[in-house]
Amino acid sequence: MKQYLKYLPVTMLIFLTACSDEVENSSDQRFIAPGIGLGSVIAVVISWDRNKSILWAIIHGLFGWFYVIYALLLSKKQS
Repeated sequence: MKQYLKYLPVTMLIFLTACSDEVENSSDQRFIAPGIGLGSVIAVVISWDRNKSILWAIIHGLFGWFYVIYALLLSKKQS
């Protein structure tokens, strides 16, 4: 788990810039602009660390939290 801590600042930067973009329209209603989710960011970081492949990182990013849980379960079985 300590090996993933070095990716935490980049992950948080991507999350904060992509996900928390509040936009105000003319009728004073607020909405959140669509963006990349936290699960996708974590999945991409884990995938890149394990596979060093852009293609796999993109595929795993699409699965998001499903891949994060899968990788967590797989890493516990190997320990």
